[in-house]
Amino acid sequence: MIERKFVSQKIREKQIQEYMASILSKAGYSHTDIQNTPLGEKITIFTTRPGIVVGKGGENIARITAYLKKKFKLENPQIEIDEVASPLLDVNYVADRIAYSLERFGSKRFKSIGYKVLQDIMNAGAVGAEIVLSGKIPSARARSWRFSAGYLKKCGDIAISKVPHSTISVNLKAGTIGVKVCIMTPDIELPDKLLLKADKASA
Repeated sequence: MIERKFVSQKIREKQIQEYMASILSKAGYSHTDIQNTPLGEKITIFTTRPGIVVGKGGENIARITAYLKKKFKLENPQIEIDEVASPLLDVNYVADRIAYSLERFGSKRFKSIGYKVLQDIMNAGAVGAEIVLSGKIPSARARSWRFSAGYLKKCGDIAISKVPHSTISVNLKAGTIGVKVCIMTPDIELPDKLLLKADKASA
């Protein structure tokens, strides 16, 4: 019984996150954090454009709150907005930006989009990054294109638990394109990192 309740809760959280991503795709949306508290569900929306998410006089927040109560049966959802400090180091925002660019400019410009976003990520201070686009681009046969720069851990505990990644899909005329983004942010500490100190005796 407890297991069913846990699974049902996780499914609902996933559905809420997908709903937020669909309605806030043009508002610099990153992700949504959901916590259950004694006063109700605390829902934190992370975005690069808080003003658009809130709306004039808080009308967007009121609309989202009413929908969450009706659709997902939340009794007292408390919505908070948190601004993403470094958007180009946020994998969710970057993946959404790539998807939006593909929708706007088409799949024929996928190379320029991939290289431009990759350069922006590195300029923002990333240690390394990788962008993988999969689908029927630019031909009718599906394949994957990889754009990478810098140093990126791709195996081991660091890659699994520390390196953030995001995978989304975008529907174009040519078909569905998969977008995968991995970013090695500068705050990730590697276990094999060495710090050399000067010998005071020889100084």
